[in-house]
Amino acid sequence: MPFFSLFFSHLKRLRGSSLFLALFLLVLILGLSESLGASELGADPRIEGQKLSIFWVLPFVAMLLSIALFPLLASHFWERHYGKVSFFWALVFIIPASLLINFQTAAYSLVHTVIEEYVPFIILLLALFAISGGIRLKGSLNGTPTLNSILLLIGSILASLMGTTGASMLLIRPFLAANTHRRYRVHTVVFFIFLVSNIGGSLTPLGDPPLFLGFLKGVTFFWTASHLWCQTLFLIVALLIIHFFIDSYLFKKEGRPSSPSSSEKFGLEGAYNFFLLLGVVGLVLLSGLWRSEGYVSIWGSIHYLFSDLTRDAGLIFLTFLTVAITPKAVRIANHFNWEPIKEVAKIFFGIFVTMIPAIAILRAGQAGELKCLIGLVTDAEGLPVDVAYFWLTGALSSFLDNAPTYLVFFNTAGGEAQSLMSQIPRTLAAISCGAVFMGANSYIGNAPNFMVRSISQSRGVKMPSFFGYLLWSCGILIPLFVIVSFIFFR
Repeated sequence: MPFFSLFFSHLKRLRGSSLFLALFLLVLILGLSESLGASELGADPRIEGQKLSIFWVLPFVAMLLSIALFPLLASHFWERHYGKVSFFWALVFIIPASLLINFQTAAYSLVHTVIEEYVPFIILLLALFAISGGIRLKGSLNGTPTLNSILLLIGSILASLMGTTGASMLLIRPFLAANTHRRYRVHTVVFFIFLVSNIGGSLTPLGDPPLFLGFLKGVTFFWTASHLWCQTLFLIVALLIIHFFIDSYLFKKEGRPSSPSSSEKFGLEGAYNFFLLLGVVGLVLLSGLWRSEGYVSIWGSIHYLFSDLTRDAGLIFLTFLTVAITPKAVRIANHFNWEPIKEVAKIFFGIFVTMIPAIAILRAGQAGELKCLIGLVTDAEGLPVDVAYFWLTGALSSFLDNAPTYLVFFNTAGGEAQSLMSQIPRTLAAISCGAVFMGANSYIGNAPNFMVRSISQSRGVKMPSFFGYLLWSCGILIPLFVIVSFIFFR
C-alpha cells in the first residue's frame, strides 16, 4: 500500500534511533510487568526528593556540560555520537539509583518519566515538525530589517494562538529562506528563539506548556491574556526595536544585499497541512478540556488516560497523514530532513532522565536540599515575594523543564487556582512570566529552542554554541527581565 510504504521509507532513515526505541520498549515491558511488584510501592512510588543529596543532580549537570562543550572541543565526535553520550548520562543516573536507592523505585521513576512526559513530548514535536515541513512558501522574500521584524511580530502573535512550538515550526523555514542571501543571519535566528519560541506564547494556555498546566489546574483561559499582556507587550516591543537596530546595522555592513530573484510566483505549497496543524492544536486542547476517568493502567500506579491516549494516537495519525499526502518534491524544496527531530529526541531523552532527581528535589520543597531557594519566595511575615518567584521560576526554567518548574512554584504559592487568581494575582503572574519568558535563556529552556537551532544549522546557519547563546541571552534578555521585575513585580 503506498500510504505505508511511503511512511516506512521515511522511517528507515530514523534507524539510528533504534537504541532509544529498544530502550523505550524495554522500559514499557518492565512497566507492564507485575513481577517487579511496583504496585505495592504506593500511590506515587517515584524517587522521593527529600531523601536525595544534591550530588544526584551531577548527571544532569554533566549532560548540560556535554551539550555545551562537546560541540566546541570535539565537534566530529559529538555529531556522530551525541545519542550515545545522552544515553550514557542517563545510565549514570539510573544504574546508581537502582543500586543505592531501590531498583523498583528507580525503574518506576524511569517508566513514569518516559511514558507520561518524554513520549508525549516527542510525539507532539514529531507531528508539528513533520506537518510544518510539508508547508512551503513559494517565491523569494528579501530578508530586510523591516521584513524580518514583521515576520518576528507575526510569529510572536501566532505563538499564543498555536503554541510556541507550532509557530516556530511553521515560520522558521520561510524565515531562514528569506535570509539565505544574508551574510549575517545568526542574530535573526536568536531573536526568533527569543520571541517566537518563547515570549510570544505567554498570552493563552495554548502558548506554552507551563500555562497549559495552569489551565488544567483551574486558571481560567483568558486570565493569562488579561494579566500578562503588559509584560509581554513590553518585551516584544523592546526586542523588536533592538533587533531592528542590530539587523539594520549588519544589513548596511553587508552593503544592502539584494534577494536572489525567483521566477516563482508567491504562494503556498502543501497548504492543506494548515488543517493538520489545526488538528494538532485541537487535540492538545481537547486533552486538557476532556480529562477522562478511564485509563490504561501501566505498572499499577501509572494511569495513561484515554484523553491522553486519544491525543497521542491522533498526533501519530496526523504524522502518518502528512507524510502520505505531501508530495516528496515539496519537502525536498523545503530542505526537509529528519535529522533535527532525531537530534532532539536523543538529546532530550538524556535531559528528561537525568532531570528526574533535580525535579524530585524541587518538589520536596522545604524538605529538600534546595530548601534555601524555596525559602526565598516568602518573607518574614509569610507573604509571597513576587520578584523572587519571577527570578527563581525563570532561572530554573532556563535549564530544567519549565512545565514542572512552574508547577513546583504554583504549588509553593498555595496550589489553589481560584485563590491565586483572586488573592495574589501578581504572584501567579510572576510565576507564569518567569516560566515562559526565561525559557528563552538557553537552548534547552523550551522545546522549540533546540529544534529551531537544529533546523537552522541544517540550513547552513552557524548557530552559537551553548555558551555563545547564553552570551546573547545574558546580554539582551537579562537586562530586560531586570526592568520587568522592577516595573511589574517589585
